Amino acid sequence: MNKNPKKILVVRNDKLGDFMLSYPTFSLLKKALPNTEIHALVQPYTQSMAELCEWIDIVQLDNYKSDGFKSIYQLYLLFKEHKYDAVITLYSETHTGFAAFLAKIPYRLAPATKLVQIFYNHRLRQKRSRSEKPEYIYNRDLAEHFLKDFQINVAEYKKAPFLNFNPQELKLIYKSFLDAYNINEHKKLVFIHPGSGGSANNLTVSQFAELAHALLNKPAWQLVICAGPDEIIQAQHLANLTKSLNPVIYHSKSGLKDFSQHIAIAHLFISGSTGPLHIAGALDVPTAGFYTRRRSATALRWQTLNSDDRRLSFSPPAEAQAEDMHAVDISACAKLISTTFIASQ
Repeated sequence: MNKNPKKILVVRNDKLGDFMLSYPTFSLLKKALPNTEIHALVQPYTQSMAELCEWIDIVQLDNYKSDGFKSIYQLYLLFKEHKYDAVITLYSETHTGFAAFLAKIPYRLAPATKLVQIFYNHRLRQKRSRSEKPEYIYNRDLAEHFLKDFQINVAEYKKAPFLNFNPQELKLIYKSFLDAYNINEHKKLVFIHPGSGGSANNLTVSQFAELAHALLNKPAWQLVICAGPDEIIQAQHLANLTKSLNPVIYHSKSGLKDFSQHIAIAHLFISGSTGPLHIAGALDVPTAGFYTRRRSATALRWQTLNSDDRRLSFSPPAEAQAEDMHAVDISACAKLISTTFIASQ
């Protein structure tokens, strides 16, 4: 293959955190193929985050994901309309693979897993179930395989941050946030997100409260409990358990872009393995993440995108059950978080 593709579709139509970990893939493709039109197929929930990705030219929506043959047919029409030269599927599902096959997209690449691989004429054996690499590297490996097939040199990897907002706009959001919650301008903001996307076990609200009390015993730090649209009950529970720290609750109800801009003003972001944690990572905000040791949900597999010195991860000890988050030593976690991110401030 010696002719550069004019239009590529990249498929990552699952959860928020999964999609955020595809940013390095889009970066690599656009740097190697600056004149190629890159489209992304995502689910409606992650549309705004795809639109924020500077390396995506067009965002396409998988609106019929659970509608059986209707889903396949609608995607087939979409693929035929755009006449893609190639499709790179980062997450394989039957309806997308079958639609790409029916549309006769010339180059179709996906991981060599599951029966759905029969719809692709190019495959990369990755053995993701072993979780030997971070998810973002598994994603990026597919892009590299694609580029090598087209005899295109792989560009240098981009470093964090992968998501940026206008600094002046963030200054206004920061000031507005401090004013709205009557927070002193000299305080540092520690965001704790107690919610969970449901894909992995998380700390209990009581454990987050214990962590907050151990960390935020300095007047220079302000506890901000953040919650998505359906997470306010957990946030209020945590606020009740941390009353002595005078927490504020930031309840995000204006979409993911607004939520991301508020995460961007945090000086430290703490949560379980959730979509917001991966937004913070893409922004290169310092993070402390809590993960199970289940092989498909480890800290290595779901490593965030921020710089090495801005990322901490914690899991149950080896002697405990892989998903027993109660076994996490909160005191030890607090000590390391404090030493890394707080003591020097």
